[in-house]
Amino acid sequence: MDTRPDCAASFASSRRVSDPRSRRLAALVDGLTAAHVDGLLITSLPNIRYLTGFSGSSALLFVTPREIILITDFRYQTQIKTEVGELARVIIQSQSLWIGLWQQLQQVSGLEVAGFESGHLLHRDFQRLLEAGSRWQWRLTMDLVETLRERKDPGELALIETANGIAARALERMMPQVKVGMNELEVAGVLEKALRDEGSEGFPFPSIVASGPRSALPHARSSDRRIEAGDFLLLDFGAEHRGYCSDVTRTFVVGAASNEQREVYDIVRVANESAAKRVRAGMTGRDADAIARDYIEQRGFGDAFGHSLGHGLGLEVHEAPRLAKTAEGALAEGAVVTIEPGIYRPGWGGVRIEDDVFLGPDGPRILTKFTRELIELG
Repeated sequence: MDTRPDCAASFASSRRVSDPRSRRLAALVDGLTAAHVDGLLITSLPNIRYLTGFSGSSALLFVTPREIILITDFRYQTQIKTEVGELARVIIQSQSLWIGLWQQLQQVSGLEVAGFESGHLLHRDFQRLLEAGSRWQWRLTMDLVETLRERKDPGELALIETANGIAARALERMMPQVKVGMNELEVAGVLEKALRDEGSEGFPFPSIVASGPRSALPHARSSDRRIEAGDFLLLDFGAEHRGYCSDVTRTFVVGAASNEQREVYDIVRVANESAAKRVRAGMTGRDADAIARDYIEQRGFGDAFGHSLGHGLGLEVHEAPRLAKTAEGALAEGAVVTIEPGIYRPGWGGVRIEDDVFLGPDGPRILTKFTRELIELG
């Protein structure tokens, strides 16, 4: 089934209005010219959502300077009308989406060289391009949409801020419920219920709850380990609001903190606060990473901070840019990034403190509204 407005006229008209999707598509079309392709096949679902608003789990999008073709299946024929409207020519395909794609591309005039997202296309689907799509020349592209997604517009920023508010309120809600003797999975359940109660649509990633010696595992899976008095309790979790994510980590002590725990915690806290205040658009990801890393190294724990300082955040919980020792690219103005230094000592425990930070024209703005002071629970 083809819901077929005059797509060329619709796109030309839409580029004159304030719809952010239209601005994004117009910027992408400029990128097609620079990439020397006549059109782009988009298979990444987050990229499709960014460009069209469609949030379903099955779609192909093809964009040219005069055509926007979105192909999905029967399950979404009602949903897509609400989410996409007249922005694209929508094809409801009863068979394979790829069959629908070949049928539609035959009708696109002036299409000789087509790009595809090399970072997202499965090999079996690449074979489809070479075989069923052999009448066109296919050229790989890298990050044409992801580069646009780095710079958040005001609407996106507001959604990320809302997701941060949900996460902070959920954390406040769950803290009084944590007791010695609970296991990590129980704590994760309390936290995730609090996230739902505060309005989170889902969980951007499985919540990490790590206690005692297990808090030294940067990406621990929540387990049946029972919390003991004096344990570190590391919580790494996020909320989701209209597709946009927050990503927050806080480390508590259940019971009374030791002097050694306070010392390590304070090193991480100062590293976090310093980086969150000093990171700027335009500096490289490497230089941003060094703000926290240099301080932790000066305090004698450089070998215990083994991961990067942070990453971009938006429709995905991990997206561009990177803040890492090897990241030479400049941080874009308008990006939202995580600042998450940590110290991890096997057999003893670990501390990580993570905030989400907007890189605005006037400097950084911390979006995570939750204290970074050490809290003793229970």
